[in-house]
Amino acid sequence: MEIINAIILGIIQGLTEFLPISSSGHLEIAKAILGENKVGEESLLMTVVLHFATALSTIIIFRKDILEILNGLLQFKNNDSFLFSLKIVLSMIPATFVGVFFNDEIEALFGGALTLVGSMLLVTGLLLFLADKAKASAKKVGVKHAILIGISQAIAILPGISRSGATISTAVLLGIDKEKAARFSFLMVVPLIFGKMAKDILSLDIQCGTRTFIPLIVGFIFAFLTGMFACKWMIKLVKNSQLKYFAYYCFVIGGIVIATSLL
Repeated sequence: MEIINAIILGIIQGLTEFLPISSSGHLEIAKAILGENKVGEESLLMTVVLHFATALSTIIIFRKDILEILNGLLQFKNNDSFLFSLKIVLSMIPATFVGVFFNDEIEALFGGALTLVGSMLLVTGLLLFLADKAKASAKKVGVKHAILIGISQAIAILPGISRSGATISTAVLLGIDKEKAARFSFLMVVPLIFGKMAKDILSLDIQCGTRTFIPLIVGFIFAFLTGMFACKWMIKLVKNSQLKYFAYYCFVIGGIVIATSLL
C-alpha cells in the first residue's frame, strides 16, 4: 500500500467516522478506487488501525465523559454516573455477541463487495430520513433504549451502514434528544474498538511486515488528526443541522456505487 493511499484512507476514516454516512463503506469504496480492494490481512489491518485512531480521538474529545463512566462503574452506586455507565455496557452486548460468534463472516464482507456497500448506504439514508422526520424531544437514554441502540450498532457492523447514523437515528426515533443521542453514540463505540484491537493482538491476527508498517503509521496519524477535527465539528452539526441532507448524500452515493458495480 502506497503512502499516498494511506493518507487518503486516513482522511476518509477521520471524516466519515463521525459523519452519519458510513466510514466502513467509504473505506471499501476508496480501497476499490485505489486498487486496495483485495481480501487479506493488509486491507483488514489498515481498517482496524484507522478505526483505532478515531477511537483515540474520541477518547480525547470525550475524556471527561469517559472518566465519569469509569468512576460510575468503580463506585457501583445507584447514581446518575453509574446508571449511565450501565447503559454504555448494555449497549455493547449485541455488537460484542456478533463480533465474537460471527467474526469470520464479517471479515469476509470487507473485501470490495461494492453492491452490498451501496445497498447498505441506501439503508443508512432511509434511517437518517426517517429520523429527520421524528419530533424533537428532551428524553434521556433509558435502559431499554440502550439495548435497542446497541442492536442497531451490531447491525451497523455491515459495510455501508453508518454506525453513528444507525445509532443516532435509532435514538432519535426512540424520542431521545439529538445532542444526547450523539454523545451516547460516540461514547458507546470506544470500548468495542479497543476490545477488537485487544482480541486481534492476542490472537495474533494482526501481523505487520516492513512493507506495511510505514503506511499504517501514516494512515493512523491522518485518521487521528482528521478525527479530532471531525468529532468537534459533528457535535455541533448534529445539534443544529438536519439529518436529511446526509440521507440524500447516502442515496446518491449508494445509487452510484450500485450502478457502477453492476456495469
